[in-house]
Amino acid sequence: MAPKRPAEPAPVVACGGAFAKDSDHAKLVAAFKPDNVAFTDVDAGDGRKLKASVVFPKDTKRRLEVWWKDEAARSGIYLVVIGGQSIWTAPKGIRLGLQVPALEKLNGKPFTIKGFDKDGIAMAIDWQNGAFEQLPGNCGVRVFLRPDPKASATARNAVSSDKEFASTDGVVRAVKPAISEILIGY
Repeated sequence: MAPKRPAEPAPVVACGGAFAKDSDHAKLVAAFKPDNVAFTDVDAGDGRKLKASVVFPKDTKRRLEVWWKDEAARSGIYLVVIGGQSIWTAPKGIRLGLQVPALEKLNGKPFTIKGFDKDGIAMAIDWQNGAFEQLPGNCGVRVFLRPDPKASATARNAVSSDKEFASTDGVVRAVKPAISEILIGY
């Protein structure tokens, strides 16, 4: 029986190198090889599409979107999007599926959440001067959270979109939200 290979570490989006503010499509191609980067339409929300460079477009676990300030020139990173089933990690260990207590630990303190919208998505809106307030490379991070699917409608409705909540608030903890999307921007 062949020995088990150790699991590969999750790839990390750093606010430098191929993901630096002044990066471009060519730098992504150089870093990840031409077959692994496509310039294609991505969902920009509200039914809109835009062109972005997608790293590993055919691999749901390694997929990553890079949106450009200058879409025509494919240059100047505006946003890096980690979503779906991606295993990419954002700076300081932020990853999809991370729950609020673990996110607080990485941030070094509680943070503020805007409640769940009509699509069931909440957003971290203030890191309260924690570790995620300013990341190395001068990029910022925003996370979107979804409640545990087992959370009752009553519990989810208590965390309404017209209010802000401390991440430590009992109504937030009751729905056990986890990160569903990560945006890294400049």
